[in-house]
Amino acid sequence: MRSSRTASLLAAGAAAVMVPVLLPATASAAPSATGPLGRYLTQKPAWHRCSAETPASFQCATIKVPLDYGKPGGRKLDLAISRWKTSTKRQHRGALLLNPGGPGGSGLDMPLFMGGELPKSVKNTYDLVGFDPRGVGESSPVGCGLTDKEQDWERPYKEATFAKDVAWARNVAAKCYARQGDRLRHLSTRDTARDMDVIRAVLGEKKISYLGYSYGTYLGAVYTQLFPTRTDRFVLDSAVDPARVWRGMIQVWAEGAEPAFTRWTEWTAERNSAYRLGATPQAVRKTFYDLVARADRKPIDVDGTRMTGADIRLTSRATFFSVRDAAEWVVTLKKAAAGKPAGRGLKTPAPVPPSFARATPPEDNGTAAFWSVLCADQRDWPRDPEQYRADAIRDRKKYPLYGDFGSSVKPCAFWKTGGERTTQVDNKVRALILQNEWDPQTPLTSGQGLRRAMKGAKMVTVAGGVGHGVYGNKSCADKTATAYLTTGKLPSKDITCEAAPQAAGRGGLLPLPLPGSRGLPGPGSRF
Repeated sequence: MRSSRTASLLAAGAAAVMVPVLLPATASAAPSATGPLGRYLTQKPAWHRCSAETPASFQCATIKVPLDYGKPGGRKLDLAISRWKTSTKRQHRGALLLNPGGPGGSGLDMPLFMGGELPKSVKNTYDLVGFDPRGVGESSPVGCGLTDKEQDWERPYKEATFAKDVAWARNVAAKCYARQGDRLRHLSTRDTARDMDVIRAVLGEKKISYLGYSYGTYLGAVYTQLFPTRTDRFVLDSAVDPARVWRGMIQVWAEGAEPAFTRWTEWTAERNSAYRLGATPQAVRKTFYDLVARADRKPIDVDGTRMTGADIRLTSRATFFSVRDAAEWVVTLKKAAAGKPAGRGLKTPAPVPPSFARATPPEDNGTAAFWSVLCADQRDWPRDPEQYRADAIRDRKKYPLYGDFGSSVKPCAFWKTGGERTTQVDNKVRALILQNEWDPQTPLTSGQGLRRAMKGAKMVTVAGGVGHGVYGNKSCADKTATAYLTTGKLPSKDITCEAAPQAAGRGGLLPLPLPGSRGLPGPGSRF
């Protein structure tokens, strides 16, 4: 079921290496206020009304965090935080930190938007706390000076254009380093998790609770790895597999799309009287790929937009998870190819919630932050362009819908190495993982990967659940999540619940009313 305030965005190993100034992950107390991080942990935020358009009870502040936690006396970053005191004296447990995903999604306004979605019992228990991760929004935002064309990164493999794609990837990396330099290696998930622990200390909390979506699940998982004894109740919704960050998580879009496409062909063949796309799954598949081949020969004009076969594959990849939406979309393509008025084949995206930004980040902030995190988190991106070529050719055959998009060359091939190694998530921290069966951005296999890594967690799988984002959508998983947040009780084992029948055919990419879309070009290209 959809929220009435649907938005288009929810907001993407070696052993973990601790920075010496932090206590080991097994420490039972926060770092000493007199230690290297003392000046950060004892800050007193100057809380103020966030903006004239928001309630007076919704407050914002800016704190300082070190750019490099290995050198806390060096350069500093601004970190924008917010809070909405919703808890009651009788039920108050602490702060619930929120993250909408990304990387590159702004979470500063998230308490305000989630306040309308979370159950009253959860709000009575926690004060809602948001923040813009380092490099994003109002937290010392990163920018590379990228044009709109340079931000277009989902590129199919073509022999004729591969050299241009390599030059594009190299140029993006060069422009980011020209603007940001050594700062880039500190825009990692590990450092953002450390920032979360500074927020915890500044709020005066011994432990922090957390609700993170998509990329926010990985951020939360990294926090549990670094600070297990400061982790309270963590809900990780629509999960990233920590063993596959980050190239593998882009490639998993291709892997997840194929069974979704097969499911769609079966569903549509059963409804041939309605859609006229084929009476068998094989016929439906042929109808779609005939349209792709035709558009590759001559682009199809769809309501004024000329679409190549690659454009159709890219547009369709996430759509096939919502079988009814996909059927309507392919009917639209078929009409357009025949020269008939197409009409609206895909749902018009719901309006993005208004932004209450008090500052304007660089226009490419979402994309710059996205690559900064993906490239800083993973040091073993292939460095040879020919490896990307070979992988894209291989995966186009294996995963024809999106395989070459997922495996073709990316800017991280030319990112300067440095910083810490990828965090290996492997712990017994108690947490709750929520996952739709048919999630286009973090497919089911991805959620299962996080569950394997977090051995103390429990997972709720919504069988037949469609879309990216579970909690807050009146899902069958909501009751379990609410009970966990309010009582701390986890299920005794992993459970599967059934999606409501009316939710099986449709499902938005990111149905929750989250503000993380600010600065991001579209929901299909982020986690």
